[in-house]
Amino acid sequence: MSNIWSNWSGFVTAAPRLIASPADAGEVGDLVRNAPGPVRVVGAGHSFTPLVKSEGTILSLDKLEGLVSHDAEKHQARVKAGTRLGPLMHILHGIGQGLPNMGDIDRQAIGGALGTATHGSGPTLGAYHTQLETVQIVDGLGKVRDFTRAGDQDMIHAIGVALGAFGVLSEVTLNNIATYRLRRRKWVLPIGDMLRDFEKMMTAHRSAEFYYIPFSGYAQFIASDFSTEATTTRPTDDDEGSLRTLRRLRTGLAWLPSLRRRLILGAVAKVPAEDYVQDWLNVYASDRQTKFNEMEYHLPFEEGPKALAEIIALTEKHFPEVYFPMEVRSVAADRFWLSPFYNRPTCSIAVHHDAASDPLPFMQAAEPIFRRYGGRPHWGKMHSLKAADFKKLYPRWDDAMAVRRDIDPQNRFVSPYMAGLFGIEPSPFGIEPSPFGIEPSPFGIER
Repeated sequence: MSNIWSNWSGFVTAAPRLIASPADAGEVGDLVRNAPGPVRVVGAGHSFTPLVKSEGTILSLDKLEGLVSHDAEKHQARVKAGTRLGPLMHILHGIGQGLPNMGDIDRQAIGGALGTATHGSGPTLGAYHTQLETVQIVDGLGKVRDFTRAGDQDMIHAIGVALGAFGVLSEVTLNNIATYRLRRRKWVLPIGDMLRDFEKMMTAHRSAEFYYIPFSGYAQFIASDFSTEATTTRPTDDDEGSLRTLRRLRTGLAWLPSLRRRLILGAVAKVPAEDYVQDWLNVYASDRQTKFNEMEYHLPFEEGPKALAEIIALTEKHFPEVYFPMEVRSVAADRFWLSPFYNRPTCSIAVHHDAASDPLPFMQAAEPIFRRYGGRPHWGKMHSLKAADFKKLYPRWDDAMAVRRDIDPQNRFVSPYMAGLFGIEPSPFGIEPSPFGIEPSPFGIER
């Protein structure tokens, strides 16, 4: 029987000849040299694009987990690339360290989060890859290679966001900060006020983000700041209950928008404001049980409000089936060559669609809006862009591709989907075409 793999949402599936879970970098090297190609690597499968999809080998990082070493004075920690963010938070807190920032999902492996430029929110806070001090990878010839920020800064900038195509991450050293507490506040306000005061609201706190609730006219704003106060009880999360309510209203009142809006407003009005203090690891993450597919684009910060207004109008006019809140965050500029935040402060806008429904019509309608405002897509979330598009969006694109060729000269990590992203012609080494001759959709999914 064939091996079967799927991503978290179930939207991307694969039937590779081999699924392997190496225990160390040496075993990774053996697999890269000898396993059927193309070799693709998976962390937790939380990407929505076919980055992992392969008819050859899927290499899992599950056994590459845990703390390798740490430096208490520098607040640095060397960890294995398969370590999930949830356990990593507790490991770091236990040695007096904290991640400077996080997103709201803690199930990803740190290797996958780094490779796809996963991020939290805050105008002065970078994505996970900006914490890199050292990187250990296994290259396309199976050789273990080590790079440091001090001695190999260009290489760190080239491979820090690598989509599993510049080698297999095995270990990384992260620059962290001393463990800390956050005061988190949450309240509801009209979306018109939020868009009008966007820059002021998003820059007034260390970390700020908001969710727009479709068909409601209201946003839920979340602000987090350092605190030295005593911890207080974190309110019980009811995000899943709120989603169930929104889904029921969507299903029962999709074609009665005025009534739907009134009922959603009533539900939003009952959501209590939150204000609590907790250690950092008890603040960022939320429980996400309802599965979805997602598109996220990273825009120049100042373009965020205009783009969001258009996305809201599109959704509420043409897509009454959409009920997931839209997530809006900010991310600091950085110098990593394939980072969506390269050289510009960023506003990130994410739209979601229930995994039980076909997301493509909504995503295909939303994407031109994001692109019109200069958006760069999240590498792990749905988009239709190819190499020619990325070459225009990333000033160091050609430099990054040159580094990739050096690390993987035989294209061992290049699947058909990756070939489309990078503009690489198929070769007998790493790219095995589908025996069915099926052309993928613009979003990389065979539908």
